[in-house]
Amino acid sequence: MFSTPTTFTKYVSKALRLTFPIIIGILTIEISSYKTFAQTSALNNPLTVRSDIQEANSETGVVTARGNVQFFYPARKIQGTSAQAQYFSRERRLVLTGNVYVLQEGNSMRSETMTYLIDEGRFIATPESAQQVESIYLVTETENNIPQKTPISPSSQMEKNFPNF
Repeated sequence: MFSTPTTFTKYVSKALRLTFPIIIGILTIEISSYKTFAQTSALNNPLTVRSDIQEANSETGVVTARGNVQFFYPARKIQGTSAQAQYFSRERRLVLTGNVYVLQEGNSMRSETMTYLIDEGRFIATPESAQQVESIYLVTETENNIPQKTPISPSSQMEKNFPNF
């Protein structure tokens, strides 16, 4: 769609000239993945955000979605929900807050706040005070790495360490 990332930046700047609310909106952000202008061409991968209200600020490059937020990033097989999402276009990060749930290829994570660093492909999850982050990972078992079943009996060491267990 755009020949260079510069053209994309000019297009986004025009489109986001003013801060504007989108009520019950769907916003698709094209995310360019490139290392340098000369070495690779830009790959645009859509990040779709659905929410009750959305605002975009061209001066800060921040897009904010609030209320029943759903997001989809098919290029990395990521989807999730939250109360609010903010996409920081200049830093290429997505900050999710409020009962965050993210699913990627069957693996899931729940927390109060989560930041996705797009260029690193990394999530940083933070719980509410006195709470924990929950992650569920799919572990593939093959016939070669399944342990032999042995009867479970409490060891004397475990009984010493955990007498009420």
